[in-house]
Amino acid sequence: MSRFSHFGGLAARVAGNMLVDGAKQLSRGQKPSSQNLLLTPTNIGHVANKLSHLRGAAMKLGQMISMDAGELVSPELSAVLGKLRSDAAPMQHKQLLTLLKSHWGEDWLDNFSQFELRPFAAASIGQVHLARLENGQKLAVKIQYPGVRDSIASDVDNVGTLLNMSGLLPAQVDMSDLLEATKSQLQDEANYALEASYIKKYQSHLNSAEFVVPQINESLTQGDILVMHFIEGETIEKAINQPLNVRNQIVRNLIWLFLKELFDFRLMQTDPNFANFLYDPASKKIGLLDFGATRVIPQHISEGYQKLITAGMNDNREDALLAAKQIGFFNDQISPEYLDEVMKIFDMACEPLKYDGEFNFATSQLASRVRDVGLNIKNHRSEWHTPPVDALFIHRKLGGLYLLASKLNASVNIKEIYTEFLHLRN
Repeated sequence: MSRFSHFGGLAARVAGNMLVDGAKQLSRGQKPSSQNLLLTPTNIGHVANKLSHLRGAAMKLGQMISMDAGELVSPELSAVLGKLRSDAAPMQHKQLLTLLKSHWGEDWLDNFSQFELRPFAAASIGQVHLARLENGQKLAVKIQYPGVRDSIASDVDNVGTLLNMSGLLPAQVDMSDLLEATKSQLQDEANYALEASYIKKYQSHLNSAEFVVPQINESLTQGDILVMHFIEGETIEKAINQPLNVRNQIVRNLIWLFLKELFDFRLMQTDPNFANFLYDPASKKIGLLDFGATRVIPQHISEGYQKLITAGMNDNREDALLAAKQIGFFNDQISPEYLDEVMKIFDMACEPLKYDGEFNFATSQLASRVRDVGLNIKNHRSEWHTPPVDALFIHRKLGGLYLLASKLNASVNIKEIYTEFLHLRN
């Protein structure tokens, strides 16, 4: 109830702004629209600021809506979601010190030669601080916001209520499954012991010549604090300044990793946020960060995607349809018209696999073309069938990699990569 009261204060402020703006329009002889009064830049700013201060649930839900709904959302909601993706309010100084003392004791600072109290990163679940041990080794100290874990369910429901009442969500976006997926995902991300176990699994899987995974500092990690070795590098999109062959190799390595995650590891870090990938020009390695959003991929989903991708590469619609049904995209009662629209999207998404050569993601306009076809699906709402949550997260990761490839203006032979991958597996 206390946390929901935040929304009560927000509603009062927004309502007050609407009354003032409405009176101004009436005084000019204009007929005010309630929707236009609600979606003013000032009110949008209030909503975004309130959600960012609630952190965990609000930010994660905003990130997932922006990824799943794409350009179906209004420009006004896009403005709110953009702030949630890029901005989180760090915890107060006093609150931070209380948390550090509760975990490491009154003399907590004796563990370090240096500890930066101002975080260098703040996200939906926690914030990250730079520290150094006595031997000079740099650490990344990930500290969870107090109360996040206990408030996940109520916060997700509250934010869902706020977004529905605001009218900012398009009618065709079904929030129910998204809300439940967000709750589950947030509970996993708030479990730092689980994240540490995923990090160790990736360390055992990956080739250190191409990727760097943080090492866990076991002695300092506990409860709501995850301590790791600091990974050097710059955020991955800054690699646009690298030569073309370097950019192409970065994308090639990440696509290869995606295939390994989906088919070999059956374990996938599903958050494609660019901040979760670093590139070190000195070592030419890709640093992988934030394993909280890692998911175990069920075997039938993994096998279904191998069939689906292979069918897409070979332009075999019948096999693609069977694979899509195995994954759970639709049932046998689907109409031919709706089926055709869905298969068009699959067919377009497989364009890089069918292209026999270097596929340029920046010039292909693939994402916008898939979006345009996807808009037609809203005409078949009665037949919508929510795919498995695992599939949504897999697509989220792949879509993020496609976007990164476009940002880096990379050209990669995806068909060659997949063919080589299958050959090595067989």
